[in-house]
Amino acid sequence: MRDAPVDARLGVAKVGIPPIKTQGIKTKLVNFILANTRRVEGGRWIEPFLGSGVVMFNAASRNAIGAETNMHIINFYRGVQSGRLTPAAVRRYLEIEGLNLQKRGAAHYYEVRDRFNRDFEPLDFLFLNRAGFNGLMRFNSNGKFNVPFCKKTNRFSKSYITKITNQVLWIMASMKAHRAWEFRVSDWRETLQDVGKTDFVYLDPPYSGRSANYYDLWEEGAMQDLAEFLKCMPCRFALSLWCQNRYRKNPDLSLFKDYQIKTMRHFYHLGSTENLRNSMVEALIIKNVP
Repeated sequence: MRDAPVDARLGVAKVGIPPIKTQGIKTKLVNFILANTRRVEGGRWIEPFLGSGVVMFNAASRNAIGAETNMHIINFYRGVQSGRLTPAAVRRYLEIEGLNLQKRGAAHYYEVRDRFNRDFEPLDFLFLNRAGFNGLMRFNSNGKFNVPFCKKTNRFSKSYITKITNQVLWIMASMKAHRAWEFRVSDWRETLQDVGKTDFVYLDPPYSGRSANYYDLWEEGAMQDLAEFLKCMPCRFALSLWCQNRYRKNPDLSLFKDYQIKTMRHFYHLGSTENLRNSMVEALIIKNVP
């Protein structure tokens, strides 16, 4: 396998970044992914592992389904889609909570965390996502957000608030331009049960061998189940997996040896420890013929 060149004509001129951060966010891989997808006009873009949504938002398909088992991600994007979470509301909220964080530090962060774990307010989710340690999104076995404070009391500077507000503005504009988009709380099996020949599915499952506790567990054997399901799926798809890092190769790639595989080297910035922030060779498993 060789690193694949990216054909910019098949990607986007400037990759947009959504307001929600997740481990393994594909911002630097968007054009690599889009350059290697062959979609059918009028078909749906379907993501059963939505995560941050960065690929779906940049793919900008007229019809799309973004699904996640993490209800908090879906609730946030539904809030933006419905107009309840506007850029102005986000700015006001972050200005107030950012000032409180500056004054009270960790005490305020943990107060917001407790409030979120009680009320599940989407704006509190955004605050925690941006003020938590190393940009992690992690929940305990009871579904409670448990990421510690990043220790930056001045986290929400004016420029940072403006940056986040503009990201919300961008995804809101995308949703208004594509009103047939749907955000679902469901697992991958439920999401893919009604795919058709004209659909395109992009899959970015949790990485085997790394903790998947950002909301639910990617259990042993899950990748085997997914591989078997994809063999029978009637439409085109692309599947992101890690290929190798400085320590080892991904054994799950053997499950997809009959498909076209392209690779690209990049670097993840989100991670709790230094050894999770090394360069990674990313693999894209592709089926471009239905």
